[in-house]
Amino acid sequence: MRAVGKATPGGSAAPASSIAAAGRSDRRVVPWWGVASAVAAPLLLVAGWNLAAALQPRSFNPVADTVSALAAVGAADRWVMTLAFALAGACEVVTGLALRLAAAPGRLMLMAGGLAGMLVAANPQHAGGSLTHAAWAGVGFAALVTWPGGAWRRGPSVPWGLRPAVSAVAAGLMLGLLAWFLAELVAGGGQTGLAERVMGVTQAGWPLVVIVSCRLRQPGAGTSAAGPSAPALGGAEQGAERACRCLSGLLGRPLADRGGQQRLRRLAVGGTLVAACSAWPASSPVPRTRTRAVPPP
Repeated sequence: MRAVGKATPGGSAAPASSIAAAGRSDRRVVPWWGVASAVAAPLLLVAGWNLAAALQPRSFNPVADTVSALAAVGAADRWVMTLAFALAGACEVVTGLALRLAAAPGRLMLMAGGLAGMLVAANPQHAGGSLTHAAWAGVGFAALVTWPGGAWRRGPSVPWGLRPAVSAVAAGLMLGLLAWFLAELVAGGGQTGLAERVMGVTQAGWPLVVIVSCRLRQPGAGTSAAGPSAPALGGAEQGAERACRCLSGLLGRPLADRGGQQRLRRLAVGGTLVAACSAWPASSPVPRTRTRAVPPP
């Protein structure tokens, strides 16, 4: 029994199983646990530093004092901000694992930033300063600023959050916020805490923006279940289309794999399949071969 599907602009019918598989694939590009971790990371940071600041004495100034001071040795209820650092870092690691559409270097940098955040929690700031705490904080800041530059991809079906221009703007914005924070920290300005909080929310929230763009991507964007969605094909592409139709008939089944169809089209344009099937009439019936089942030995 042949599966009934939708007709494409080229006149061929795409199997219903292929369309359903494409829809499921697009819905699963970012699993639910990746969405949950991306949502939780900025919420944990904001809730953590607000709750920890409320537990500090009146002398604490959230605009001038850093977030690390809330988890420093000697701070009141320092476990609140320490736990927030650790959980937010773990969420960023999980988000990097779930962000399958992003390029591998960007995903690794995002996970490295999350691990650095967990190590910041494990190495609190001391009264006289802590070199280990500052080192891991610097690694985390650098990784979370640069990961969009390593995660972008090209192509018509790439979600807008992973396109080169958008990734460049995001990296530039976070780099500017990092420069503001460092300038306040070095100059001893009165807005060090504010700069760190704005930078932290931006860094923790950008993975969520990217994931939302991935989830909002149209199923099969840029490619239909049966091949390209262009209304008119050139001569070589028509030959490639006929080659796929010819092989589909010889095999006695439709080529449901989109990747397989694209590879066959490239080979056809290259010459071999186009030369063999370019004379095949587009409207002629598809030949089918009967296969005989071989009994098991």
